[in-house]
Amino acid sequence: MDNTLFALLTQAIAELAGHSNSPRADAELLLAHALSKPRSFLRAWPEHTSAPAELATFRELLARRRAGEPVAYLLGEREFWSLPLAVTPATLIPRPETELLVELALARLPPERPLRVADLGTGSGAIALAIARERPYAQVVATDVAADTLAVAQHNAHRLRLTNVVWRQGSWCAPLAGERFDLIVSNPPYLAADDPHLTLGDLPFEPRRALVAGHDGLDAIRAIVAQAPSHLLPGGWLLLEHGYDQGERVLALLTAAGFVEVQGACDLAGIHRVSLGRWPQRPASGADSD
Repeated sequence: MDNTLFALLTQAIAELAGHSNSPRADAELLLAHALSKPRSFLRAWPEHTSAPAELATFRELLARRRAGEPVAYLLGEREFWSLPLAVTPATLIPRPETELLVELALARLPPERPLRVADLGTGSGAIALAIARERPYAQVVATDVAADTLAVAQHNAHRLRLTNVVWRQGSWCAPLAGERFDLIVSNPPYLAADDPHLTLGDLPFEPRRALVAGHDGLDAIRAIVAQAPSHLLPGGWLLLEHGYDQGERVLALLTAAGFVEVQGACDLAGIHRVSLGRWPQRPASGADSD
């Protein structure tokens, strides 16, 4: 049996065809992981022969990938904002498009000021840690309802030696009682309970609580928009990621709640991916100003 890396990759790519949108990349990532080598090793040493234990590990990973398990969970890691983040089935897998949320947040956070930022529903900690890395003078509070999810985020902070993040368990703004922030950011669940996308790609393996938010997908966003004013400083910003077809509804929710400078932002594909608004310096009469 030919166990050279070239032969293993050729066979694995064929096996993954029809099970993955990126069979070559998946095969290379899984084989490199089984070998504890970088992907460049596979190209530099195609004639290298794998050891039996490495081959067994690769075969197991390949079978799990054919069954649909996400590569990020198989590797236990996903890069976000150039940060290597541990991920588990307790956390949503960070997506590249969510980096737009970080970019928009950083544009509203002057780098030399001791600002306060809250990340709601932090998951793996991706957004909170990216902001903490780029704004070392900021104090970031990251919340999540699930203890097992927070444990992963805390592990990532420890690995990255980022100490300007505080982790708190609770739903949305509940752990922020009595505190106000310069900016609140969230990538909450925003899929409807019957959304057909839930059966596609990686989604069946990801935590449903991080994906689904009621009959129209907006329950979490409604809760955050309602709660955030009590925790924003005058002039503070709320930034929300949402679904590709929810932009106008989220803008309307922000406007109705009393936010000003309400606007949407598109990702690289031109999709309205993020909506944001600013809590006014002087809240309008009847708005929450506690």
